Amino acid sequence: MTVREILKMGDPRLLRVAQPVTEFDSDALHQLISDMLDTMRAANGAGLAAPQIGVDLQVVIFGTNAINPRYPDAPIVPQTVLVNPVIAVIDGTLETGWEGCLSVPGLRGAVPRFRSIQYTGFDQYGDPITRVADGFHARVVQHECDHLIGKLYPMRMSDFSQFGYTEVLFPDLMDDDD
Repeated sequence: MTVREILKMGDPRLLRVAQPVTEFDSDALHQLISDMLDTMRAANGAGLAAPQIGVDLQVVIFGTNAINPRYPDAPIVPQTVLVNPVIAVIDGTLETGWEGCLSVPGLRGAVPRFRSIQYTGFDQYGDPITRVADGFHARVVQHECDHLIGKLYPMRMSDFSQFGYTEVLFPDLMDDDD
């Protein structure tokens, strides 16, 4: 198990645009994904992008289950490895929802995101993935893919009166290491 350091907001590496993966099913890619999964699980994350651990590749992982303490009321999102993702908007309606980020620990903000999207890309073996997602699933995918273009969720916020410390906004969550 290898848990990597998660970069925090302010680190200029989080603002770079990630490069596409050109070699699939390689030892290096499998090790990166393994490290990302270990890191995400150790932090109770709903997702993680390679740039968050200092790797400038278009790789995101995401997925939640019924026991994630950071998102206790969230619907289940299937565990997914998504390489070189592309998002297409299906429903242009914006829904505002609360988000946290492992790179912005201890804070949450209300972020507008598209209600329904289709995402495409590849798994680590180079097999294509195409899925339609809505609600929380769509929010998680958009959030993680933003990391690939150097965006953190506060950059998407339109109302900073809905931005604050998790322990103040959601005292029942008990986890202050967002």
